[in-house]
Amino acid sequence: MKLPLLLVCVVCMASCQRATVDENGARVVLASAPRATATAGLMAAPRGEPPAPLPGVERIAGGMSPPRAVPDPPFTSTPVATFNEPWAMTFLPDGRLLVTEKRGVLRLANVANGQVGQITGAPTVAYGGQGGFGDVLLHPRFADNRWVYLSYAEAGTGSTRGAAVARATLTLDASGNGGSLSNLQVIWRQTPKVNGDAHYGHRLAFGADGKLWITSSDRQAMTPAQDLQSTLGKLIRLNDDGSVPPDNPFAAQGGIAAQVWTLGHRNLLGIAFDNAGRLWTHEMGPAGGDELNLIERGTNYGWPIVSNGDHYDGTPIPDHPTRPEFNAPEASWNPVIAPAGFVIYSGNLFPWYRGKGFIGGLASQALIEIEFTGTQAREARRYPMGKRIREVEQGPDGALWLLEDGSGGRLLKLTPNRS
Repeated sequence: MKLPLLLVCVVCMASCQRATVDENGARVVLASAPRATATAGLMAAPRGEPPAPLPGVERIAGGMSPPRAVPDPPFTSTPVATFNEPWAMTFLPDGRLLVTEKRGVLRLANVANGQVGQITGAPTVAYGGQGGFGDVLLHPRFADNRWVYLSYAEAGTGSTRGAAVARATLTLDASGNGGSLSNLQVIWRQTPKVNGDAHYGHRLAFGADGKLWITSSDRQAMTPAQDLQSTLGKLIRLNDDGSVPPDNPFAAQGGIAAQVWTLGHRNLLGIAFDNAGRLWTHEMGPAGGDELNLIERGTNYGWPIVSNGDHYDGTPIPDHPTRPEFNAPEASWNPVIAPAGFVIYSGNLFPWYRGKGFIGGLASQALIEIEFTGTQAREARRYPMGKRIREVEQGPDGALWLLEDGSGGRLLKLTPNRS
């Protein structure tokens, strides 16, 4: 499938180069020929949706080009507040918002007036590269126990680092402008800690059964993603106190393997349950090959043995179809979108979006709309946002909320356009 495209490059020019971006947005020029693997295709918009159907796609060898940008999105974007390198957010029951800043600060935002305060008592983070403060998540029974879950990069011995997840009790000030964390307890750590400051993952989610899910990326070590004696490159499933559920697929092996639900992942930066209870994750590929995966118990997703992308130096990696024993993604992207943040919409404010997914795009500087049909998924539309989008969340009133990446990253509220 790659051969015809490669021959075209050879005929047209003496050498053929392509460019991609790494996870930090840096441009990387590759010497290998472009791949002809299929990207996420299009599905027709359900009847009654405000967005106009996208224009037709251009055919390429083996698939379709990415959907063209929607020129007039069906929503209005309103800036609400500004943060310093925001990474994640979650809403409190009273409608206020907890926001993590990568340097180690936990913020409390009043989205009604844009006022931003601070929650003290956050853990010390190992800031640098892709490391720092990560996700923030409320316990399903937060109203009773006040537990907040936090993920972050943690320093180890020497120059090693790894992701950690802690649980703490949140107390809000009477003034409503801030609060504090107490009884902070680390309940999980990436094993082993390694050198480097990339690919932590550490996205968090609770399932309907109350189990805690943790995305644990490969820390750019690659091969540990296939090793059940390492948590790197895995999707982890735990009880809410960090103990291991006995029904995990590798629980009988004990030790680190018992924590693992799936393996063979690269850089998992999004996790969400759909309206039928199916679990989906997305991960950044290398040079090409970003993935959206349906998670199945005990399954191996192939990294670093297979990928729909190549190494940054241009060294090819076998595509998924060459090794059918590994699970192939339900959607993949060439060129990359650099996915970050993930929500599957269940609100009423955008009725035409119910059941659809939304992924933030870093390199693509876009909001990516995902259409699900049972166990299949495709990119349906792409909304240019003009900035790197780090996080996506659904608010209590059904509005969509975005966090821009980087210093001065804005909190944006998306609401339907007025007719």
